[in-house]
Amino acid sequence: MRIKPFIIIGATLAGHLTALAETEFTDSIGLSEVVVTGSRNVTDIRHLPQTVTVVDHLKLTENQRTNVLPTLMEQVPGLMVTSRGMMGYGVSTGGSGGMMLRGISSGAGQVMVLIDGHPQYNGIFGHPIADAYPTMMTERVEVLRGPASMLYGSNAMGGVVNIVTRTSEADGSHGYVNLGAGSWGTLQGEAGYSLRHGKWRATASGQYVRSDNHRPNMGFEQYGGFAKVNYDITPHWNVFADASITHFNASYPGTTSAPMLDADQWITRGAIAIGIENHYRLTSGRLSIYDNFGRHKIDDGYNALTGSPQTRLFRSSDALLGISWYQSAVLWSGARLTVGFDYQNIYGHAYYTDRQNGNVLETPNKQSGEERNHELAGYVDLRQDLFTWLTAEAGVRYDHHTITGGEWIPQAGIVVRPLRSGELKLMASKGFRNPTMREMYLYPPSNTDLKPERMWSYELSWKHRIASGRLQYGINLFCIDADNIIQTVNRQNVNTGELNNKGIEFELQYRINSHWTLNTNHSWLDMRQPVLSAPKSKSHAGVTMSYGRWRANVGLTEVCGLYTAIGDNEHTEAFTLLNATVSYALCHPVTLWLKGDNLLAQRYEYIAGMPMPKATFMAGLNLEF
Repeated sequence: MRIKPFIIIGATLAGHLTALAETEFTDSIGLSEVVVTGSRNVTDIRHLPQTVTVVDHLKLTENQRTNVLPTLMEQVPGLMVTSRGMMGYGVSTGGSGGMMLRGISSGAGQVMVLIDGHPQYNGIFGHPIADAYPTMMTERVEVLRGPASMLYGSNAMGGVVNIVTRTSEADGSHGYVNLGAGSWGTLQGEAGYSLRHGKWRATASGQYVRSDNHRPNMGFEQYGGFAKVNYDITPHWNVFADASITHFNASYPGTTSAPMLDADQWITRGAIAIGIENHYRLTSGRLSIYDNFGRHKIDDGYNALTGSPQTRLFRSSDALLGISWYQSAVLWSGARLTVGFDYQNIYGHAYYTDRQNGNVLETPNKQSGEERNHELAGYVDLRQDLFTWLTAEAGVRYDHHTITGGEWIPQAGIVVRPLRSGELKLMASKGFRNPTMREMYLYPPSNTDLKPERMWSYELSWKHRIASGRLQYGINLFCIDADNIIQTVNRQNVNTGELNNKGIEFELQYRINSHWTLNTNHSWLDMRQPVLSAPKSKSHAGVTMSYGRWRANVGLTEVCGLYTAIGDNEHTEAFTLLNATVSYALCHPVTLWLKGDNLLAQRYEYIAGMPMPKATFMAGLNLEF
């Protein structure tokens, strides 16, 4: 079987469980064991019933990738990310960067991306924009695998990907520059600077990337920046403001059987947030105002063999303006109560313009083409340590949408700690997604009578740390039952679809010594109804080596049963990807690096008719000062 090498690797590593004597587990909590995504406030992951995977800045940057998504696909079991070329995901027809978590799709708006806890998605189409999540601004990423709608509302139906941005924790300043070039005319450049002085903390960074990619008419170019400022009013209160902007130009070449011309996209996305936070021993909270917005111009192109150029351009603008407040407090010994309030104003305007004179043309919308929806929600969550070995949690949210009405979203879970170094978790949670503006208003299938999609998830998991945490492993069993899925039937959007998925996830990390670290994760997914871009199994095994000035990382990823087409023309892909990166600290402050992707030169596709490149290479240098 194709997955056999990974089973052997996993079994070999797991064999150390019987060879290593369990030592007393320290009560000190490392960064990887503290998360904010599952509870809004800083929480020891060992007391949360949810499953959260943390990918830190070192792991995100060790392969010199300018976007966080490829690394997340390797490091998070059950997470699949589609791609179409060496660089750039694009949007619209032929776009990629869709995240599939346990068979639940971000492309359908069912998996939410957050930046510092603030939702990020297109207000009209409801999905994240994959090219808007650069590594340069990211301190770590926390991925909650399973419904998170109780805390984050609609679109967190299948889980959340929370990007925690960088900030300066130590006095002084730090700067960096990353430059690289490689196959298919690919260039990447990043620069950043952070400063902390007294009560002030500030971070700023900028990025430029471009690639011709491996097929004609597939160019990609992107530039953007990020800035964040914090000011400590008192030891317990601080205010913050952050902003990011990215613009990219992308071209869609069509499939190999139907090549396209002039299928171009000009996309600008931005996000801003301001807020105030408090941190006390027994209580903490935040009040923030945020806005995620975008402007898009798209030429749908034409068939290179039989078509003719478009006479119009699709244009849209959208904004997701929100207010978020929560406060968490210890009421009595072992009990923490969190209450919160969310408001969102979702705006979208879609229309066409004439390519020659720019005049606005009639738009096939059910209503005016400019719509605004509102969501208002409140939630309460209580977590109680009943004994030193037992924690229970329960919460409920009420969410009201101006079109679909109200929705109750409960969740509950328990954590049993039979060992100081191990936790058994049981979780039941509901997720939901309100219909998007596209589904309700845009194009002939639109339907304003749509209801929310709904899902229940049940999960049993075990995580264990051995030898003072040098070796840790976890296993998850889950079952998903979703209904009211929005589908187009007889040219009408209706709530008719169902999803019934169950699966197993396994992950293991072993820090052998200060020089060598091994990690592996595996996921198996059983789908009653096949889901496009969801694999039946995915496995990754990686090794990191660090000796003196040298650092190397090698990763092997196996994907089996990836659905690139469903229905009458059902088709699946299976492939193995070998990637490697080597870096050498030439002198302070210069580090040289070289990386290769798909070193086995595999032929494979994430999207039907869009083959991925064979082996590609990049080289560059990092400067730190």
